[in-house]
Amino acid sequence: MSSWIETLLGGDCLAVPCPGVADWWPRHLARSRERPCSIGQAILGGYAADRVGWAFASAYQAALRALVPGLPLDRVAALCVTEKDGNSPRAIRTELSGNVLNGAKRWTTLGPDGQLFLVVARDNAVQSDKPALRLLRVAADQPGVHIEAMPPTPFVPEVPHASLRFENVQIADEALLPGDGYLGYVKPFRTVEDIHVQAAVLAYLVREARRLNWSRAWIERAVAVLVSLEGIAALDALANSTHIALAGALAAVAQLVVEADEHWQSVESDEAAGRWRRDRALFTVAASQRATRTGRAWERLGG
Repeated sequence: MSSWIETLLGGDCLAVPCPGVADWWPRHLARSRERPCSIGQAILGGYAADRVGWAFASAYQAALRALVPGLPLDRVAALCVTEKDGNSPRAIRTELSGNVLNGAKRWTTLGPDGQLFLVVARDNAVQSDKPALRLLRVAADQPGVHIEAMPPTPFVPEVPHASLRFENVQIADEALLPGDGYLGYVKPFRTVEDIHVQAAVLAYLVREARRLNWSRAWIERAVAVLVSLEGIAALDALANSTHIALAGALAAVAQLVVEADEHWQSVESDEAAGRWRRDRALFTVAASQRATRTGRAWERLGG
């Protein structure tokens, strides 16, 4: 049996209030040290969260550890891809020249509190028609790293974002991660993050369902979907079959969310209900990209 199931079904269903990052991070860190499996960290982080934002934040940290095994647990990490023109390979203008990093990033999740940045940059040492991208580890306190908080987002506003500037930041050889920065990290992370975030927020809903006495049938189906997401998390994040299986799991999550909306309507005065109505948009972010990903997976499999 998955080690998190008994907690979801029998653990304390009253979450500790958590207004800010300074409150969330030590609690997340303590749970993560007890759970070597990233999907377990995401699920239990979501279950312990008092709001969608901290379920997302715990899932994001867990997903990064799944993407980059060996990433320190005790540092708030962030993947830095998006720039002024977007996050496609050709939109990346941040440059690595030799061992010197220059450029800028936007919408870095948890950036104002970030301690370790995973920065995607063009490698100027490689001459190619397509951008040659690398992933670099950059500490927030390195000389030349500038961090500026961005305005809160309309949903999960508790989770802060930042814009970053890198001015002649010196990058040690051991800070260059192996492999292609896009195919090895950016592209699979879209799938890895989907799995972990959806699982964490669904676990959050299971705790709320127990607290508010929703139907047992809803909880049973939610736990079943979480078990399927745990299995999908162990698959190759770039495989077409993984994307098809994930699409099926996410469709089940979407149906559970629709039903959760109906349950929340009966608790209008509950503070968590108001936050849910504000934050549920998290489930629909990048929906079109997911649909495209699934359609391409079917095409490549000849379906």
